[in-house]
Amino acid sequence: MIEIDGSYLEAGGQILRTSLGLSVLTNKPFHIINIRKGRKSNGLKEQHLQAVKAMKRLCNADIKGDELNSTELTFIPNEIKNKNLNIYISTAGSVGLVLQSLLIPSINMDIKFKIKGGATYGKYALPIQHLDSVLLNILKKFGYTSKIKVIKEGFFPRGGSIVNVHSKIGKLKPIILEDIGKLKEIQIFSVASQELAIRDVVNRQAKAAKKILFKKFNLPTKEERYYDKTFSTGSGIQINLITENSIIGSNSIGEKTASAEKVGEEAALNLIYEYENNAVVDRYTADQLLPYMAIAGYGKIKTSSITDHIRTNAWVIEKFLDVRFDIKDNIIECRKIAKVL
Repeated sequence: MIEIDGSYLEAGGQILRTSLGLSVLTNKPFHIINIRKGRKSNGLKEQHLQAVKAMKRLCNADIKGDELNSTELTFIPNEIKNKNLNIYISTAGSVGLVLQSLLIPSINMDIKFKIKGGATYGKYALPIQHLDSVLLNILKKFGYTSKIKVIKEGFFPRGGSIVNVHSKIGKLKPIILEDIGKLKEIQIFSVASQELAIRDVVNRQAKAAKKILFKKFNLPTKEERYYDKTFSTGSGIQINLITENSIIGSNSIGEKTASAEKVGEEAALNLIYEYENNAVVDRYTADQLLPYMAIAGYGKIKTSSITDHIRTNAWVIEKFLDVRFDIKDNIIECRKIAKVL
């Protein structure tokens, strides 16, 4: 049984999500205490609980502690049999956070997920568009094919999204992203609830971002601007810098205290920060790539800064897989290590 202290370093939900994914992948049970101790309200919240329940159904796991606000969980995986999962999130919990656990073991199978409820854009969580257009597009270069289709967007506080995911069996090659290569184009995805059309929010977000990005990069731009009928009013923007060898992503969500222009500007400036700090992958995508580097057996990536999220995720992964992460000067390298008999 792998013992994990959820209060380690960053002390957030990523410790649980990575543990769940790798536990199912490796068939290694784990016991975690102090779940999300670093948060204002600790323990399992709705999106964490739904991730646990989804992983339970995926492999018919034996679980103790799967209830709201629980700070301790025992998870014992079994053989994966259910390859067509329906998942329901009753709040505006992040769909992307639930998928972070599910995508890790899905690399070994052809599997489909349908998620109802939850938010596609939310505070402190990567939007589903970032997972799809950045993380999964990068992983596709190295052998993992998974596609996300958003049927309905969801925003705080009611959520209500509908998202379909189809992952196919893949074999990962070593993930090496050290050289950004030639800059090619900018992608802008701007979305908002239908009722915000009267305020032209989608166009205002995109135009504000595009103005800043054109001055910095002067690259061709591809844009998707659209409104959706959602249960709650909201907006979001995802911006990607497409390069010869990689994709750097940035995003921002609409809030009552920020204008649509401010939302677009924030995402654009964050992207410029990543580029000016020599990222080949942005720091949030770098964090998400770590499990796949370990599964592949080798990886080396360069990012803009080393966050506690990155260090915490590396610490968790090393408990499940025979790898070691070396982190120096914003370069993260993962190598296999000899098993201790």
